[in-house]
Amino acid sequence: MMTQSDQIKLLAVVEAATVTGPARNLLDFFASADAPREKGEPYLSPTLTTYHRSRIALDPNEVPNEFVRRARAQNIPVDVIAERFPFDLRVVNGLRDAVLRRAPDIVETHHVKSHFLFRLSGAWQRRPWIAFHHGYTSTDAKVRLYNHLDRWSLRAAHRVITVSQAFARDLKAIGVPEQRILVLHNSIAPSWFDSVRAHDKKFWREQLKISDGERVILAVGRFSKEKALADLVTAFAQLSRAQPQLKARLILVGDGLERGPVQQLAAELGATQHILFAGQVSDPRPYYAAADILAMPSLSEGSPLALLEAMAAGLPIVATRVGGVPEIVRHEQDALLVAPSQPDALAQAINLLLADENLARRLGEAAQNTVSTRFTPDAHRTTRLEFYRELLAENVRTP
Repeated sequence: MMTQSDQIKLLAVVEAATVTGPARNLLDFFASADAPREKGEPYLSPTLTTYHRSRIALDPNEVPNEFVRRARAQNIPVDVIAERFPFDLRVVNGLRDAVLRRAPDIVETHHVKSHFLFRLSGAWQRRPWIAFHHGYTSTDAKVRLYNHLDRWSLRAAHRVITVSQAFARDLKAIGVPEQRILVLHNSIAPSWFDSVRAHDKKFWREQLKISDGERVILAVGRFSKEKALADLVTAFAQLSRAQPQLKARLILVGDGLERGPVQQLAAELGATQHILFAGQVSDPRPYYAAADILAMPSLSEGSPLALLEAMAAGLPIVATRVGGVPEIVRHEQDALLVAPSQPDALAQAINLLLADENLARRLGEAAQNTVSTRFTPDAHRTTRLEFYRELLAENVRTP
């Protein structure tokens, strides 16, 4: 049986260049695990392996991107494997070497590429393996191929951690044994928004050049088909036409392959002058502070970070009833939930929150209370470490 002094050596394999989404969640988890522990919790000793596209050999001290810089700033050892092109088999050998050199108790892979390459390496037969499933995106042919191969990859993992019950059902449907699937929602520190509260909304609106009296609808996330930002632009245009007296602006924070088509749609609908495409930002908190509503029109979600951020900011939310969203917020209690792919319903819900300040305030306060009690880093850490401990207790090597 493990004691408080026990140590778990974890090797996390993840492809990331920036500190957003799962990469940010992973580094936040490592920071939480490095904090004072609850009685009986094991000590976590993490290392990272990631990839960097380069046609030349990397200097071990080279810092290729923001993710590696941030990880090393947290004193997390990082191995960077250079890959020359997609499906470079040198990466497989690099993964084998990393496992032999670091000798982890558990290997945890993130995203479909890492799942596939780790299974291909064969190293999963010598170390307990957790595949962390964040859902699927279909950005290009290479990603779609990895998605297709993920069924083969995940069947070998000793455990698959996913971020919502909805995703757990999807995994079961593609053949992952139910007894190996664990659900762990993402988390956010209740203090995440505190530094922004030092200034009021007017200050942040001035910083972002938002006019007095202008109502702000905010969306934060990747421009991909799953995020359905075209539906939000359509809803915003409908709302603007139905209420020409409404002084409102839509701010879209993020970037991705769908940004061009969404901008084109905004132009076709005559809404460009009232929409700000803010691009990728390192700190979205000022946008939450300046906004009146967060809108999330997604077709698919797991445990969305933008939703948790808006809740921590006390911002009223309109979101689609998809994936893990209704596992986090409840309709008319913490947020307004609508069906996906229905811009009319999205526009109506946004209009309701803009018109009813008491409702907006009540939902924002309830969401803030929910996130501060149910989705904290401490709760996330405790559950995750327990998953690791249970896996090690089984002394598994092969499924």
